Amino acid sequence: MDRELADRGITGRAGARVGVRDVAARAGVSTQTVSRVINDHPHIRPETRERVRSAMAELGYRVNNAARSLGTATTRTLGVIASDATLYGPSVGIAALAAAARERDRWIATAYADAADEASVRSALEHLLTQGVDGVVVLAPHVRTLELTRSAAGAVPVVALHAGPGAQRQSQGAERAVDHLVALGHRRIGRLSGPADWVEATARDAGVGRAFARHGLADAGRWWGDWSAAAGAAAAASVAEAVGAGGGPTAIVVANDQMALGLMAGLAARGVSVPEAVSVAGFDDNPDAAFYRPALTTVRLDLAGEAHRAVSAALGLPVDADPAPPQLVARASTAPVS
Repeated sequence: MDRELADRGITGRAGARVGVRDVAARAGVSTQTVSRVINDHPHIRPETRERVRSAMAELGYRVNNAARSLGTATTRTLGVIASDATLYGPSVGIAALAAAARERDRWIATAYADAADEASVRSALEHLLTQGVDGVVVLAPHVRTLELTRSAAGAVPVVALHAGPGAQRQSQGAERAVDHLVALGHRRIGRLSGPADWVEATARDAGVGRAFARHGLADAGRWWGDWSAAAGAAAAASVAEAVGAGGGPTAIVVANDQMALGLMAGLAARGVSVPEAVSVAGFDDNPDAAFYRPALTTVRLDLAGEAHRAVSAALGLPVDADPAPPQLVARASTAPVS
């Protein structure tokens, strides 16, 4: 038998070991041809590739990626470093990356790190590198996490889901939120920003700033939060006071939907109605946003497209298509200025 493959520890459906020789015999090809199909060799006729794959399916042949890596220098696995995975953005980002990797016939290995702890980030990266991952995607990164990962990864490619082109679309989305409010007649617009050391928060803030500059606006109030609904609720007292004051904001752009949810709940508890007294726009279009009361106007990103871009970049593969532009989803939380 081909010792490079060494039957790869394959087990068939009935528990018997199924090897490359069995697949080759069923498909009527050589073991070398089977090896080339397994390793995605480009110079295989389509009909031969299909015959081998059919034989693998019939026999219940399963490829051991660890064994295959010995002969190909690839584990067909991407590493993902994630932090704050209980938040909506990181959690759906992991799912999107897993789906995009599967479409490339890859899998992901996820390591969680405390972005505030350099040792935690280094440990997570080392864990992935010792698995021989083909690339690393940093998910919802703090600026320092991304910088540290890139400096410590050596020759392994490192890509951030929402940096580079992804950050540009984050900024574009925030601009569209401001443009929507301006189109409704709002000229006094405040903002509730995310943590200043997050790449996404920085990109979204930059978009709001550019839109303000285009429309000749100044901040009508500035608040910060940690992405959570609790942070939005905590800001509500100060926002309500500003709204009630003469010349206060008539609209608030919030850096994500969870903070917008908390803000609207906190405003309602203080008798400040949305959108009658103040319009509120969020960002992310999480699945619950349409069911907030009032339903939340927000920005929808093409997360699947961003994940495809990041996976392709980490693997050094061409990007099939750019992600779709961000989309403003108008709902009941925004209305013309009264």
